[in-house]
Formats: sequence, structure tokens, C-alpha cells
Amino acid sequence: MNKINYQKQLDKVIENLGETKPTLLLHSCCAPCSSYVLEYLSQYFDITIDYYNPNIDSKEEYEKRVHEQQRLVNEMNLPIKVIDAGYDPQTFFDMAKGYEQEPEGGKRCYRCYKLRLDQAAKLAKEGGYDYFTTTLTISPLKNASWLNELGQKAGELLGVEFLPSDFKKKGGYQRSIQLSKEYNLYRQNFCGCIFSKRESEERMNKQKNIEKMKKNTKKYLQRQKIYDKIFTICREIFLK
Repeated sequence: MNKINYQKQLDKVIENLGETKPTLLLHSCCAPCSSYVLEYLSQYFDITIDYYNPNIDSKEEYEKRVHEQQRLVNEMNLPIKVIDAGYDPQTFFDMAKGYEQEPEGGKRCYRCYKLRLDQAAKLAKEGGYDYFTTTLTISPLKNASWLNELGQKAGELLGVEFLPSDFKKKGGYQRSIQLSKEYNLYRQNFCGCIFSKRESEERMNKQKNIEKMKKNTKKYLQRQKIYDKIFTICREIFLK
């Protein structure tokens, strides 16, 4: 089975657009991931951001990310409205029930993608948008095939067009990193949920332990080298 090139599908949609910009409801997971997507798609679409992320592990973290999203839009001087859907962690935990031990990128993530894309499709239908899509495909750690399949299904079910994407293509991911640096955006080393945070902390602790072992080994070898040198000197003295 041939792998679908969603970037080419997006290129085709853009090529066939008319002179008037169609409306697009863009689900955004965070400011850094949206940076390139906004720069890219604002040329072709009249965008509204849907900030719906009940997976975020704390209200403080959620509010920090919402603030960065709004700040980015303001500093990019884009006429884009940010719809804050509000912090609703219970919805995420209800969805994740029974999948708590799933690894990052597994079935729990699939269900989380579906939760957010279903909400975006519903909001797009209610708001009369021409298209809806998500910034999530920009991440190399997210499954673009799942995201596009879920988006298409949600769109078909409600009668609203899903915009296919694989935003990490064409250097999109690298550009998002560059823009994040330019705008000094708050970047995270986990997707936002408590499970991802736990795995991130475990990886960091593992790496710290490895570095500590390397450091201790280096010290041991340095001491051993000194001891060997002292032993050699003493041996030479006693053998004279």
C-alpha cells in the first residue's frame, strides 16, 4: 500500500483556490507548532485559531500556552482571532481511562487526536467555516496518517471540509524551530499531558544517570591513571 503524501494533497487544494480567501478553523496545540503553519497558510486562508487542548496537565501550564498563542498572533501582526475553548481536563481523563499505561504515540494518543479533531470539526460546522485542520502534523513525533484519517472522518460525518496536511514537510518543522527562537516562544519538551510529562521526566532522569555514570567513570579512570603513575615511580625507586 502506497503511503499518502498529504503535503501534495494540500498543495493541490491551494492551487485550486479562488481569488477570495476561504475561511479556515485551525486547531492549534501550541504557539511553537502553529508558528510556521500561520506564516504558511495565512497567505491562502482567512484563519481563526481553535485552542482546544484538554490534555494539558495543569491550569498554569494551559494558561501559559494560551498566552503564548495570543502573543505570537499579535507579534506576527496577523488578523487572526484565537478562540480559547477553556481548560477542561476531565474530558481528557475520561477519554484516557483504561489507556493510562499506553506508551507515547500509542492508542491513548490516537484517542486524544480524535477528541480534538472531533471538537474542531463540530466548531467548524457550527461556525460555517470552509475548512478545518490541525497544527499537530508539524511534529515528527505525531502520526500524520492518523491525524489526516481522523480529520477526514470527522469532516465527512458533519459535512465540513478537512484540509489535509503534513506541515513538517518542505522544511516546516525546522522553520517552526527558527520562528520559535525569533519570537522567543515558550517551548515544551512534552506534548502537554501528564502521561507525556511522566515519560519525559523518566527520559531526563535516565539521561542524567547516564551522564553521572560517565562522569564517575571518567573520574575513576583519571584516579587510576594517577595511581598507576605513582606505582610506576615507587617501583622504579625500590628497584634502584
